[in-house]
Amino acid sequence: MTTRRLASVLIANRGEIACRVIRTAKRLGMRTIAVHSEADRDALHVALADEAHSIGPAPAAESYLRIDRILDAARASGAECIHPGYGFLSERPDFAEACAEAGIVFVGPPASAIRAMGLKDAAKALVAKAGVPVVPGYHGARQDPDFLAAEAAAIGFPVLIKAVAGGGGKGMRRVEGPEAFADALASAQREAQNAFGDPRVLVEKYVLSPRHVEIQVFCDAHGNAVHLFERDCSLQRRHQKVIEEAPAPGMPEDVRAAMGRAAVEAAKAVGYVGAGTVEFIADGREGLRPDGFWFMEMNTRLQVEHPVTEAITGHDLVEWQFRVASGETLPVGQAGLAIHGHAVEARLYAEDPDHGFLPSTGPLRALDLPEGEGIRVDTGVRAGDRVTPFYDPMIAKVIAHGATRTEALDRLADALGRTRVAGPKTNVAFLKALAEAEEFRAGRFDTGFIDRDLAGLTAPSPHRDAAIRAGIRALVARENPPAAGSPWDAADGFQLSEARRQVFPFVLDGEPAEAVLQWSASGPSVEYGQAGPEPASLAVIEAPSGVLVLSEGRQIALSPPDPFAVDLDHIDQGGTIKAPMHGRLVAVLVAPGDTVVRGQRLAVVEAMKMEHALTAPADGTVAEVAAEAGQQVAEGARLITLTTEDAA
Repeated sequence: MTTRRLASVLIANRGEIACRVIRTAKRLGMRTIAVHSEADRDALHVALADEAHSIGPAPAAESYLRIDRILDAARASGAECIHPGYGFLSERPDFAEACAEAGIVFVGPPASAIRAMGLKDAAKALVAKAGVPVVPGYHGARQDPDFLAAEAAAIGFPVLIKAVAGGGGKGMRRVEGPEAFADALASAQREAQNAFGDPRVLVEKYVLSPRHVEIQVFCDAHGNAVHLFERDCSLQRRHQKVIEEAPAPGMPEDVRAAMGRAAVEAAKAVGYVGAGTVEFIADGREGLRPDGFWFMEMNTRLQVEHPVTEAITGHDLVEWQFRVASGETLPVGQAGLAIHGHAVEARLYAEDPDHGFLPSTGPLRALDLPEGEGIRVDTGVRAGDRVTPFYDPMIAKVIAHGATRTEALDRLADALGRTRVAGPKTNVAFLKALAEAEEFRAGRFDTGFIDRDLAGLTAPSPHRDAAIRAGIRALVARENPPAAGSPWDAADGFQLSEARRQVFPFVLDGEPAEAVLQWSASGPSVEYGQAGPEPASLAVIEAPSGVLVLSEGRQIALSPPDPFAVDLDHIDQGGTIKAPMHGRLVAVLVAPGDTVVRGQRLAVVEAMKMEHALTAPADGTVAEVAAEAGQQVAEGARLITLTTEDAA
């Protein structure tokens, strides 16, 4: 392979990873080319690139997943190479092959390696031959439900259903017993089909007290291969990583060496070139042991959490990708790599922890991301940008580095405390609670840690009522500006006798509420909720319909009531099933006339790459189905109406 420094790159992605690749490419003197959907025409990655090309409508299937349109943009721009980022086409072997056929360098592994590791069943068989331990389970081709249920029973519950293709927690379900297997299987297959175009699954033994530890590997085209140590990604929700760190807490040197060797062997087994991550599951009940970890999968791309590896090694992995793609050898060998300090990354998402972490969309009315010693923020958005239902709802990655794990976590918690996002709701307060959680800091955690302590991690702030009072004062000032001249224009509750008091109706996070205002010469005082001081971190942001109060990482929306608004859907209190967010209705599981029981699954909505099941709030009968599978639905749209026993 000849060595020639690449001069231009097209980034076949969007958001923070596109911005991150552009930064390194510009530092290396490369010309950068962005692609964008119609929804991303004014996105940050478009503004940062030297030039940009439109590739289609907002849905990813019509833009970022269109190989032909991306290659057309590459030809039109004269791009010498294409960096796929992560997600979208990054692990599609046909994309790597199409690049090669077009004479454009693909900044990633060869298509053969992507294909070999892309299907989990084949990958496990391949690495097992190389001596890498794999999790016990069924990794074969048969997919009929009765057979898979029998295999699950033979393995022993709990089991994990996993999509054969893809990753990121999609098409993955933990099943506790045989009675839940059929529904979990159908849901996993449907999600796998929607996400990867392949409904096939495998079934594995669920490892108790699992730790998710992955090894960053890098290989060049000259036979050199190294690992850049491990990352612990055990803090997860719905199999989605929330906080990642490097190195893994409590990692003995002999286990690190054993995992590193296994990861490098797995990469070599497929002739790997470039950046990759080999993921292992470890039994954490008795600490990490050389004989207590198993291969799960290999991600044949750069990972979301790569910044923590960069922080502890001091190497830019995207620069390594470009150098290897240019035909160069790895910059250093294994002996030249060392761990320096500790790094932690938190994924800041537009989602609502108070309502099941449902995705939250809308314009970013304010965005204040932290800076400071040991802090790095990777983002793809700016204040004024809009979080849409079409793509992953990540706003930013907040990365903290310190000499010790405690210092890194302290810096992360402090940085999250200084983070301000207004518009969509976010998980800032939840992330800060995680960074400060005593058991996590003590290293006593596994992949079930968040679910076990979810109530505590999402507990309401004791200062919520005080924050609401601050919002009411701002709303009163907005709705009742000082009278200009005539005292008859004043809206301050004036009356001839007794104190000037008035009931003040408002809307609190979409629900009607009331406060009492008592007026004096200095203005109104507010009576609402429990008395107490305001939190130290509080900001009030103007919004078109009212105000947004940011307090301790949480957002509270207040607005005046609309006297002309009538919520017809709430007339039938128990029987209206609404879409909880903008998304696509992927399945309707009932028909008019069906009898349903409380908790029964009625429909499934997919938004931002995740499925959300809608269930019956009470026993009853389906009176109406107002939408069809495959239809795009808006947040709050009426989907199904039940005649409930309570209503009858």
